[in-house]
Amino acid sequence: MAYYDTIKPEKGMYGGTKSFTQILEELDPSENYKGSDLEGLDAYQRQLKRYDIKVGGGNSDCVQKFFQSSDSAALFPEYVSRAVRQGIERADVLSDIIATKTVIDGMDYRSVVSDPSDDDKQLKPVAEGAYLPQTTIKTSGQLVKLQKRGRMLVASYEAIKFQKLDLFTVTLRQIGTHIAREQLKDAVDVLINGDSTSAAAGTVSAASAGNVAYQDLVKLWAELSPYEMNTLLAPTAVMTKLLSMNEMKDAHAGLDFHGSGKMITPLGARLLHIPSISGDKIVGLDKNCALEMVQSGDVVTDYDKLIDRQLERASISCITGFAKIFPDSVKVLNC
Repeated sequence: MAYYDTIKPEKGMYGGTKSFTQILEELDPSENYKGSDLEGLDAYQRQLKRYDIKVGGGNSDCVQKFFQSSDSAALFPEYVSRAVRQGIERADVLSDIIATKTVIDGMDYRSVVSDPSDDDKQLKPVAEGAYLPQTTIKTSGQLVKLQKRGRMLVASYEAIKFQKLDLFTVTLRQIGTHIAREQLKDAVDVLINGDSTSAAAGTVSAASAGNVAYQDLVKLWAELSPYEMNTLLAPTAVMTKLLSMNEMKDAHAGLDFHGSGKMITPLGARLLHIPSISGDKIVGLDKNCALEMVQSGDVVTDYDKLIDRQLERASISCITGFAKIFPDSVKVLNC
């Protein structure tokens, strides 16, 4: 059994199918520290403690603390990845619209396709000895389109070495926030316009052009049946119209919105503000079966450059794509 103070962090722990933290956990399992002062820390956090590197709080160290030795320098890329990942998680809206997330090691991925007809969705009685109706699930004929999103970190080591890690973390989190917003834009585009194997979402027209009324939402709900309309996506202009509906002005809705900022709809679906949607439209979907998120690996950093203090052109990126699972579980209301 290896202990955290005997492990040698090195550049070779990066770039494989396993993350830096996963490799450290294999060498130094967290379960060995139950009941000790280090319980609750993962293998990477124990390495930070070993080299006395404080990455947060008022007493956080400067960036140069990572480079006090070649071993501690190997911890720097993972710090960058974690900070960016925190930004992605803080700006996360994707978890509210995706049914599942698939992480792959390569760049090629084919999703499964199942597009049942209205008759297939009805589980009719089956006579004795008769065949059960079939649901066909097959591999997609096209690869899921993956998009690489990221930023280039442009800063000399001399310019940032005396900066507090707490402040540097804020900057890295903002990079993660930008990545999350672009991923959300990609996801919504697939929901509305389809992907390589599915067509654009079916549309419903509002009763009055340029306006949205309660009966329009009911129509959207009915068109989405038999799927459950549990999520609504709308751009800023349409959001203001929805919040101005009489049904949104009752005492309970107003109390929730003014007190907590949580927006509700008369139909009980979760309402999400998506500024990237173009035009006056509302996307209604069943988030439990509409969209699959595919991610190649995790947040990727130029670990060579970061360890060697060559920050001038160090990239930070994340590769993701989206595929519809059941195309009919998404409908668009044109206002």
